[in-house]
Amino acid sequence: MNYGEIKKCDIANGPGVRVSLFVSGCRNRCPGCFNRETWDFDYGKPYTKQTEEEILSLLEPEYIEGFSLLGGEPFEPENQQVLRGLLKKISSRYPEKTIWCYTGYTYDTDLKSGGKVYTNDTEEMLSYIDVLVDGEFVEAKKDITLEFRGSKNQRILNLK
Repeated sequence: MNYGEIKKCDIANGPGVRVSLFVSGCRNRCPGCFNRETWDFDYGKPYTKQTEEEILSLLEPEYIEGFSLLGGEPFEPENQQVLRGLLKKISSRYPEKTIWCYTGYTYDTDLKSGGKVYTNDTEEMLSYIDVLVDGEFVEAKKDITLEFRGSKNQRILNLK
């Protein structure tokens, strides 16, 4: 798996100050996407053990409220196994911190058994996520007044 960026002090993708990981690879390719370069699975840098250690270290300060996972697309099947392991470690090491995840897929169809991107890792990934922002970005429904999402069709789902 590759990733495009790690934001060390992100205040746009969830409440408080967060560490955010933007993974590479997305088949949704939403028109108007703010992060088009991450559609390419080969974009950015390879995710390594050192990458994981950096993320875990960045989450340590008390002022960091949590972790946000974005893309590209975290739930592309190629990304799920690596991200399941990362989310498990974050959840175990920092149970007081929230985990947010943004996906262009829909929770109640695409991420359920038999869904478009469902794999052996999907349910465990979801078990570590506190808040899931789901649904493709739809440019015709773009609304800059919305908190933590880009278009009116996207939902903020509390999974805990």
